[in-house]
Amino acid sequence: MLNEFQKIREEYQDLLAKVSRPDFIRDQEVYVKSSKRLSRLSVILEKIDDLEKLSNNISQNRIIIQESLDKALADLAEEESGILIPKAEELKKGLNLLIQRLDDPEAQDEEGIKEAILEIRAGTGGDEAALFAADLFKMYRAYTEKNNWEFKMISESRDELGGYKEVICEIKGKRVFSLLKYESGVHRVQRIPETEKAGRIHTSTATVAVMPVLKDVKLEISEKDLEIVFFRSSSAGGQNVNKVETAVRIKHSPSGIVVSCQSERYQHQNKERALGILKAKLLDIKRREQMEERVSERRSQIGTGERSEKIRTYNFPQDRITDHRINQSWKNISRILAGDLEIINDEVTKQLG
Repeated sequence: MLNEFQKIREEYQDLLAKVSRPDFIRDQEVYVKSSKRLSRLSVILEKIDDLEKLSNNISQNRIIIQESLDKALADLAEEESGILIPKAEELKKGLNLLIQRLDDPEAQDEEGIKEAILEIRAGTGGDEAALFAADLFKMYRAYTEKNNWEFKMISESRDELGGYKEVICEIKGKRVFSLLKYESGVHRVQRIPETEKAGRIHTSTATVAVMPVLKDVKLEISEKDLEIVFFRSSSAGGQNVNKVETAVRIKHSPSGIVVSCQSERYQHQNKERALGILKAKLLDIKRREQMEERVSERRSQIGTGERSEKIRTYNFPQDRITDHRINQSWKNISRILAGDLEIINDEVTKQLG
């Protein structure tokens, strides 16, 4: 691994020198490609530096444990090593994944996607499913804030208890899609609803879809394939907010996909944004079909992570979240629902790649 680290350092220094030359900038295609790789290498180098610091501390502690005559100092070094060694192992795993993905064109493309559509729908379970959908929405909103991403609501449909029948939003920022893509699928919750007097545990579901917004991909959508209806924006209670029909609902006849948008002030803006969502949905279908063709054997081993599958269970009585794709569980549901999603996301990404 040390040789691998040295090669990365050398490549980084070589690329850094090249992109600084005026003649190198003239070829924009090569320059942009090199700059992107330089950025990926810099992320890896930061992790390498962190690992080397940890390794040095572990080595120093090992010397103290073996040679120190001060028992209290040796015990302190051993205690610290018990914390640092697992941390170093986790960092090694993450580094291996980053290095493996360095030359993976698909991974590079995904990491470059800075915009995604997040769609959450209540599944089975009535009001409880809608409340769970609202919990998931709050979790992703908090995760968005932690990552300093931009967030914009596109459309929402609430029930009388304040849950979400459906909510769609747009998220922009660095590595948005690569960090959220494994959230797509069926999320299941097991808990006792506040309205349940007998204390019985109910099981409900919500569906999450994360779709990349690909600006440079051309997709022709014929106007004759669209059924467009304009209506008045409504609040959660169903009362009209606008007296003018600015909200839009679009149905794409060939696919049967229906999208709506009421977040903008003007009719044409809502139409444009709704068409953007439709495009993202159609491209997502195409992307998943292509992915399935390329990695069908691998997906049969680890699961597809598609929306038809149950990917995760949130068990409140046992304070446990289980991701079924990697068969791993975590405690402290409240912390994760408060936005600490990276606890799960990092491990899922490592194992599913």
